[in-house]
Amino acid sequence: MRAISYGEYGGPDVLRLVERDVPEPGEGEVRVRIAVSGVNPTDWKRRENGDRLEGETVPHHDGAGVVDAVGPGVTEPRVGDRVWTLLAAYHRADAGTAQEFTVLPVNRVGKLPDGVDWDTGASLGVPALTAHRALTVAEGGPAELAPGALDGVTVLVPGGAGAVGHAAIQLARWAGATVIATVSGERKAKLATAAGAHHTVAYTRPDAADAIRRIAPEGVDIVVEVAAAANTALNTAVLAQGGTVAVYGNDRGEGSVPVDFGTSIWLNARYQFLVLYTVREEALASGVRAVNAALADGALPVGEDAGLPLHRFPLADTADAQRAVQDGAVGKVLVDL
Repeated sequence: MRAISYGEYGGPDVLRLVERDVPEPGEGEVRVRIAVSGVNPTDWKRRENGDRLEGETVPHHDGAGVVDAVGPGVTEPRVGDRVWTLLAAYHRADAGTAQEFTVLPVNRVGKLPDGVDWDTGASLGVPALTAHRALTVAEGGPAELAPGALDGVTVLVPGGAGAVGHAAIQLARWAGATVIATVSGERKAKLATAAGAHHTVAYTRPDAADAIRRIAPEGVDIVVEVAAAANTALNTAVLAQGGTVAVYGNDRGEGSVPVDFGTSIWLNARYQFLVLYTVREEALASGVRAVNAALADGALPVGEDAGLPLHRFPLADTADAQRAVQDGAVGKVLVDL
């Protein structure tokens, strides 16, 4: 089978198109024939800055395809089921989705509801589960999203045109929240609105905090934060009493996140840092269930009209696909198999 592999850290040029043996599933595992692989920033960051290489490495956590074999003890999913993958390359170095077949444990795949296409399935994984986690860490909030779970809650999504921001807007809207997205300009405002944001505010405006407060006079309850250090002053200015800043990124930051102690303590503010790799299994499972429910309701579409433009590359051009993500492509980068 064809696969993309690398055996040393470095730029996109370390990625090679190779032939590998088709792997066999073991106990509790399924083999998935990948139709579309999704690329995330974590893929190029690991390739460029990893600290321990475990032999041959096949990149990409996210993908969608068909189960074509199951190992002993597996009753669900079944051969022929359509699935999406999560944390594939984190499960094992050579299990990434940038190859024609991969073998994963059953808890690293979610079933794709009928009518949901491969592009949508390959765009879930890291973005959707990160968004779900961010929306379920507030004190007194739901541990799993569902329609009505965020009724009365105001959610602020900085970077609403990014993949995680897009999923956060869609999931928050599906769960009943009022959604405000901050964006850098008019095009990204249109994308965030297409995703379902009720309001957009340019974070470059000197009165951005006032604009958000006019929409949410009592403040925002949850911030799904991609640029923690850059936005700390804005978050402090707009956070509601007892609000939560769920931090999954530090774009435009340099490693530390300054927080105004006095204001934050009187707000009883919560900063929740999150990364999928070390999250509890039950939290991941809750995310998979909620994402599948949202998919079944048609709440997670992708594409330009849904606020997430798609950029396609063939498997042989995976280096270019990762380069596009590294260069800040707006939307979701996919690799076709």
